Amino acid sequence: MSNSRRAFLKLGGLGVLGLTTPIKKLSSAFMQENFFHKKASNYGIQLWTVKEDMAANAKETLKSIASDGYGFIESFEGKQGMFWGMNYKEFKKYLDDLHIKIVSSHCDINKDFERKAEEAAAIGMSYLICPWKGPQKTIDDFKRIADDFNTKGEICRKNGIRFAYHNHDYSWKPLDGEIPQEVMMNNTDKNLVDFEMDIYWVVAAGVNPETYLKKYKDRFRLCHVKDLTKTANGNHESCILGKGTIDYTSIIHAAKENGVHYFIVEQEAFTGTNPLESAKADAEYMRKYTF
Repeated sequence: MSNSRRAFLKLGGLGVLGLTTPIKKLSSAFMQENFFHKKASNYGIQLWTVKEDMAANAKETLKSIASDGYGFIESFEGKQGMFWGMNYKEFKKYLDDLHIKIVSSHCDINKDFERKAEEAAAIGMSYLICPWKGPQKTIDDFKRIADDFNTKGEICRKNGIRFAYHNHDYSWKPLDGEIPQEVMMNNTDKNLVDFEMDIYWVVAAGVNPETYLKKYKDRFRLCHVKDLTKTANGNHESCILGKGTIDYTSIIHAAKENGVHYFIVEQEAFTGTNPLESAKADAEYMRKYTF
């Protein structure tokens, strides 16, 4: 996630799509028995990669994504909502026509979360994900966040889906002598809360992703596959997969061995190319792996 995306989330640009259609809930027993059998057919893409194109013409952008070979999408909740100006049923129907799935979405977990969980379940999504909490003042703040995650996880469980948290670099930086990411993982119920590892931000924080994939086996169920390159001023940014410094061959193997089910491309910087061209190039890179 870039600084602009952080600002977007901080400013509360997360839209709300108000729908009141009653939705039949899946039983928790069904969810527990069948959830992890619903593996993605291949690799997916986080729509933040093509956010400007989605805002301009969501349907045409989704057509392009589907033609690139992505098997599923992960959405996010912006001004047009998680379903990009369509209601949840219309969005699902359009994706069905393209033979592509929506597996998950980042969303504002503080607004209408129960409704969002019901809608997600109704169209066969697997996850609602918290994309950002930001740096906190004390480690106790992260413990309170973990408590809230358990609450949100229970809401998702009742609807037959799952809840997860997506990391940035801040959660890997020591605070009060502890690692916030570990505090959140240790203080959440594994039956209610999963995690989405953004591998780029783990590497940017100076941490080995494989260490945590193994240490917390079966807690990271999704991951963002995003490469890292150094900029001229000594900072870093994302780039087309295979053009950066991250050894994904090793990491993807470790992820598959330790419980990751969903591999999701995300790119936020586009030097020398545009988002749709980059999405196509990233899809070509992902084809060499078997998921």
